Amino acid sequence: MGVLSGVRIVEIAGIGPGPFCGMLLADLGAEVIVVERPGAAEIPTAGILRRGKRSLALDLKAPGAVDTVLALIEDADGLIEGMRPGAMERLGLGPDVCLARNPRLAYGRMTGWGQQGPLAQAAGHDNNYIALSGALHYAGAGDVPPVAPPTLVGDLGGGALYLALGIVSAILHARGGGKGQVVDAAIVDGSAHMMNLLLDLTATGLMREQRAASVLDGPHWFNTYRCKDGRDITIGALEAKFYQLLLEKLGLAGDRRFAAQHAAGQWPLQRAAFAELFAMRTRDEWCALLEGSDACFAPVLAPSEAARHPHLQARGTYSTDGVLQANAAPRFSGTPAPVVPNAVPAVGQHNEEILARLNRKV
Repeated sequence: MGVLSGVRIVEIAGIGPGPFCGMLLADLGAEVIVVERPGAAEIPTAGILRRGKRSLALDLKAPGAVDTVLALIEDADGLIEGMRPGAMERLGLGPDVCLARNPRLAYGRMTGWGQQGPLAQAAGHDNNYIALSGALHYAGAGDVPPVAPPTLVGDLGGGALYLALGIVSAILHARGGGKGQVVDAAIVDGSAHMMNLLLDLTATGLMREQRAASVLDGPHWFNTYRCKDGRDITIGALEAKFYQLLLEKLGLAGDRRFAAQHAAGQWPLQRAAFAELFAMRTRDEWCALLEGSDACFAPVLAPSEAARHPHLQARGTYSTDGVLQANAAPRFSGTPAPVVPNAVPAVGQHNEEILARLNRKV
């Protein structure tokens, strides 16, 4: 059970953001049937993105396979596909065919560049999409090339999450009496849309296109620092009262070098002074001094460390039994997701059950 209980999704197996979207919907209670190739996957995985799904193993090029998928779509609420534009049409599973079979279907399409445009048929990956959309621009100091966390900003943030919202929105529209429709979720669009907070700050002059020169990427009080033991910490004391508390904690409350919080011309020297200071103690020593205060501090943790952190343990954010994985999010008071992640199906595990329901052999 879950907040999406009663929603049925057909997922045409792919890689990256499409399966992540299906996992998210399954985590929240949707019935997700993944149609995947028989046999071992091309890229070995632990299967986290397949958790909670039901597996139907089909070779979509085999006789009768497309008809089976169309029969499956007849009583589905949504479909997820992440192929290059035109591929589903060539298989005989394009939007026109599927919506003719089920006029209320939310037909979700996950691509990097979108269904139309000069780059629609070009190959690409997460870093390419967020580079073109502008979302990669601020990811790094001004004197080195930008580096973003792999897949998080593009494939997942700008892709899978926008596809999930789009599919759920289209399902709500159809259930309210509207027609089914295509959801064109392009990573380049979603990651550009996520820029709107920064673009709002740019319009007011708080952000500049020059990297390491704006309030969220330039100041000494909003940065990442290396500690004595080679590990890292973050500071984000944006508000004046938090900045003052940070200075007090660091023993710098009366130091004239740091009196002007927003004097951008002084930021390079102030950053250098902070870097020298934070390098004098280990990460754990800084945690003992600053963590839990309003100085806006956090250590930079590896995933395995994050899973052991008392705060995330108290919230049950990670599961560490077997494969390390994050539990479902967000959380709902009335229809909570399972505390333990749902099981990962074997390929084709539900063939007999699903085909019997459809009264088909293939």
